[in-house]
Amino acid sequence: MLSLLGTETAKGVTLMGRGRQKAKATRQARDMKYFSPATDLAALERELSGKKPDREESNEYAEYAEKYNAYDDEYDEDTSY
Repeated sequence: MLSLLGTETAKGVTLMGRGRQKAKATRQARDMKYFSPATDLAALERELSGKKPDREESNEYAEYAEKYNAYDDEYDEDTSY
């Protein structure tokens, strides 16, 4: 359907012409490019500092590593690449 203003409507929505659509996309891209959210610099510093945790984390597979290390060593000696 063509209205008096020269724009088409579909299901009650006024469609934009190509020029308006491109301008809107350009404006949205510019808004996203220059958007700078508030940054928590203290949290960033904590994350990047690389400090070790206060408690030592236990490896849940350590007992299996000890159990199968001998087998792994034998396997390495048997295979030649």
